[in-house]
Amino acid sequence: MAATATGATAAASTLTPALFKRLHPRPYLDKFIGEGVRPDGRPVGAQAKDQAVWRDASINIGSVSTAPSSALVRLGKTTLVCGVTLEIAPPDLATPNQGFIGVSPDLFPLSSFSYATDSRERTVPNVDLSPLCSPLFRPGPPPDEAQVLSARLRDVLLSYALHSLPLFTFHLASNSSNVVSLSSLIIEPGKAAFVVYLDVVCLNYDGGVLDAAVLACVGALKSLVLPKATFDIDTNATICERPSPANDSGSRIPLGSEPYSVSFGVFNGQLLPDPTLFESQLCSSQVTVVVASPSSSSPSSLKAAPLLGVYQAGAPLEGGRETLRQCVAMARTRAEELRGMVAQ
Repeated sequence: MAATATGATAAASTLTPALFKRLHPRPYLDKFIGEGVRPDGRPVGAQAKDQAVWRDASINIGSVSTAPSSALVRLGKTTLVCGVTLEIAPPDLATPNQGFIGVSPDLFPLSSFSYATDSRERTVPNVDLSPLCSPLFRPGPPPDEAQVLSARLRDVLLSYALHSLPLFTFHLASNSSNVVSLSSLIIEPGKAAFVVYLDVVCLNYDGGVLDAAVLACVGALKSLVLPKATFDIDTNATICERPSPANDSGSRIPLGSEPYSVSFGVFNGQLLPDPTLFESQLCSSQVTVVVASPSSSSPSSLKAAPLLGVYQAGAPLEGGRETLRQCVAMARTRAEELRGMVAQ
């Protein structure tokens, strides 16, 4: 190991930075961390400040004009778009007073409104990681990461706030929701309900995809206006009145709380908030904290922002509970910043 590190150090003086990064990624990152800075210029360790440790984030609501609602999110170089489509379907017999958050086959083209009578494939939002966003992915069936992200995104949107949870697990309750109110999607109990399809397409993959996907879904759901719909018992059909500026008869989906996901990596014992793809591939541990942003922005409510989930992958966390507490505290601060961004 020492010989390898010595060889990499010697090579650093003869190679260009880009080539050294490609051939010796771990020594490359280690050199930056040792200087108290990350490859993209963000500070680390004692030099880090709350505002400087995160990548620049932005959200553009209504970026897809053909969709009822959409949001384009940039998190550093990671870019993705969330589009919403609507259908009408009969509710499940077990939950006659609830609608659906569902998955549709593709994002483009995004139709305005369509109507369906079957209830297949209405279980998880769809996250598309195509070869266009990164050479890590190949054409064909969805990669494992896309399937995991889709399931995790559903758990976040249909989750309870957790008052206590075990360490190092992703623990989310998903039969009811205090994030998305499924009862607000009902048109006629037992007869008709809205199905909200959330399609997330990654345009550029550079780490933090779940964080960006959750942010995009929250932005799209907050701006979604459901059309005024009535169920005709005589014809057994649903009649919708399309929302328009001249006819503001639609309704919005009430969000019990706004979930925000914040990721961290641990490299050589150093906590790296919001890691890039290059950093996350070298981290020994990765932690994702999902918090529900409080309705008010007072300091007391910020500290009490409930957890929706904690996920830890890789080796056991260096620092254990103390590192996890630090992640949760930083995630709550970051969630408040993201909430302000969505509210603008």
